[in-house]
Amino acid sequence: MILAIIEGLVLSFILLLVCVINIQNGPVGGVQYYEEPVKKRVVEMGLITKEQIKKNKLCSGAVFMSALLIAAPLTVFFVNKATGFTERFIQLTIMYMVCGLFDRIFIDWYWVGHTKAWIIPGTEDLMPYIHKKTWIQKWVATCIGYPLVAAILSGIMHFTC
Repeated sequence: MILAIIEGLVLSFILLLVCVINIQNGPVGGVQYYEEPVKKRVVEMGLITKEQIKKNKLCSGAVFMSALLIAAPLTVFFVNKATGFTERFIQLTIMYMVCGLFDRIFIDWYWVGHTKAWIIPGTEDLMPYIHKKTWIQKWVATCIGYPLVAAILSGIMHFTC
């Protein structure tokens, strides 16, 4: 279990790295994570194009989803040598929940919500950048979606390996 927690922290670091790379030249580079009104305003201001937002979303999503859907299960299977559905499910769920909590608490609540790193000049009237409805949806996705993905991946590993 300790190993799964450490691996969850590694996933958290990958997520953090993706975010840092996106905003390395300013928060506009990470606008794909913002609500639609912010995206629209930034495009209207000429700071970025819709096409660039789509490209950034695809690139950052591909990196992080690869870590979640490929690297994490491979780690559970080959590094942790987990056997059986239950052991794999528990380890993946721990990894995903550690990363999910990091995302919800550190990135969303603290970094985006309480620092200036993500403030895009000219969009301050649209703050908070993560609306209450989105915040709730993200928590539901973390608490229900991650265990569901862990169950599906554990099932695939169980029946194919």
